[in-house]
Amino acid sequence: MKACPLNEHDFLHAHERGEHRVAMVLGLTLVTMAVEIVSGMIFNSMALTADGWHMGTHAAAFGITIFAYRYARKHAANPRFSFGTGKVGALGGFASAVALGVVALIMAAESIHRIVAPQQIRFNEAILVAGVGLLVNLASAYLLKGEPHHHGHDHGPHEDHNLRAAYFHVLADALTSVAALVALSLGRLFGWSILDPIMGVVGSLVIARWAVGLLKDTSGILLDGSVEPPLLARIRSTVEAADCHVCDLHAWALAPGNFAVILTVETAEYQSPAAIKALLAGIPNLVHITVEVHPPQRAPRFT
Repeated sequence: MKACPLNEHDFLHAHERGEHRVAMVLGLTLVTMAVEIVSGMIFNSMALTADGWHMGTHAAAFGITIFAYRYARKHAANPRFSFGTGKVGALGGFASAVALGVVALIMAAESIHRIVAPQQIRFNEAILVAGVGLLVNLASAYLLKGEPHHHGHDHGPHEDHNLRAAYFHVLADALTSVAALVALSLGRLFGWSILDPIMGVVGSLVIARWAVGLLKDTSGILLDGSVEPPLLARIRSTVEAADCHVCDLHAWALAPGNFAVILTVETAEYQSPAAIKALLAGIPNLVHITVEVHPPQRAPRFT
């Protein structure tokens, strides 16, 4: 009897570099967080203190990201995971997006508190530390940027949601640093201290928008709703062009850029499951295909 080919379920090779980049950013974030919190307490700057704690929350999110990478790699060959661990990255991205939303809420609450109860700030020292924090955030964003799709505008099929989540966290930190710099500078020049909390509210709304977008993208993968209709239509039309009728079709993402398909067809003249699979060979990113064929007056065959 001919042996069945072994299906490979490790789809995360392309994302191994992301783990190293996130680890470097985690180290930078922890150092900058400590500097900002201590400086905020010394210089009585709520903006710096809040930004430091925001970075602390993001550091925790980066820890989640690194855990997701390592867990996925460690269990890639574990038979308990029927289709591999490709969704662990999406799970890490989802958890990170939730943390990002919490950051937005904390940032908004702290900003509103500062509107009600303004604080005296040592502007010169606070501006210097905020500037250093911004430079660190820009360096971190450069490390995480990677391929063009990590900008957050191109959500292509190969997107690493873990890396995208980390990139968004760094952008959120950069935004809070910019807001702090603008507010502190104008407060120092014109005495407009209220701009500090106002900029905080605006920044929290932008961060919340990023969080919602990331939640939508990752939840679609986790709930098997991420396959676009054009891909399903192409699968159906390709098979039916060979005089087959598609009775049932399911497709879902196993990992970014890797899709599984379960297909049930009826044929006027019997075609083997292997022949149906061959029809789909021209469609990229289909890495795991299961075909059930219903020929005339024969029992279903599986592969």
